Amino acid sequence: MDQFSAMQAFRRVVDLGSFSAAASQAGVSHTVLSRQVKQLEQQLGTQLLTRTTRRLHLTEAGALFYRHCAQILDQMQAMALELSEHQQQPTGTLRLGVATAFGELELGRWLPDFVERHPQLHIELHCSDRFVDLLEEEIDVCLRVTDALPDSSLVARRLANSEVVLVAAPGYLERHGAPATPDDLASHALLGYSQLLHPQRLLLSGAAGEQRDILMPRRLSANSPMALRAAAIGALGIASFDRFIVHDALQDGRLVPVLESWALPPRSLYAVYPQSRYLAPKVRALLDYVQAYYSTPRW
Repeated sequence: MDQFSAMQAFRRVVDLGSFSAAASQAGVSHTVLSRQVKQLEQQLGTQLLTRTTRRLHLTEAGALFYRHCAQILDQMQAMALELSEHQQQPTGTLRLGVATAFGELELGRWLPDFVERHPQLHIELHCSDRFVDLLEEEIDVCLRVTDALPDSSLVARRLANSEVVLVAAPGYLERHGAPATPDDLASHALLGYSQLLHPQRLLLSGAAGEQRDILMPRRLSANSPMALRAAAIGALGIASFDRFIVHDALQDGRLVPVLESWALPPRSLYAVYPQSRYLAPKVRALLDYVQAYYSTPRW
């Protein structure tokens, strides 16, 4: 017996005062409803209703059971309504993982508006330049700018392109000269990122389709893109960056492009999140917002 359905049937019979009215409202036969109530009485081991030709009466046990039954059903209805609203409105805590540079330079541009649009949402921000285990560290969604993602069971949604540029400070180029070809980089001080699993290489493509693969000998390496940015602005050497990291420095002249006629492979901004049959509204809201924001090139 479906006890929940039987409790609903019993309450409906009591509220409407007859099996016929309750059966009509429920869209079932009088026999089905009567059998549900009888099975409920058998399971409980007590009589809940007395039946006369004119009306139904609750027994003492029936009145006690009705009070508890109504309370349980009302709580179930409230829970179902709350869950339904929860599935439609972004609420709770959203654990967002981002790379350090992206967090420092980009979140301030759009996160305040996102938070204002969803006042019932609390953001827990995790900044790290390593690939975190989203399941182990309970991260809902991670935003990463990369040229490749490790194979995994995670879902990766590509949100935007990220152009990669080669730059140096004007002071550095004044002292050491600007490289005219990729091969000239061998005689320059190069700045590199130390967290790569393989030696950093520059794959440069020319306008005519020619390519140069340059292994970067490092004068300075760092595990932080922001530290490398500071080193480049300080005229320590030439470095490659995602454009969003050096966009403002290029605009105000603290950095200038190097080898502009040669292009580096672009990278992509991805949203990475665990696979789930039902995507939480808070995650869906963030994904939709960020994708819309970066649908217009920002850098």
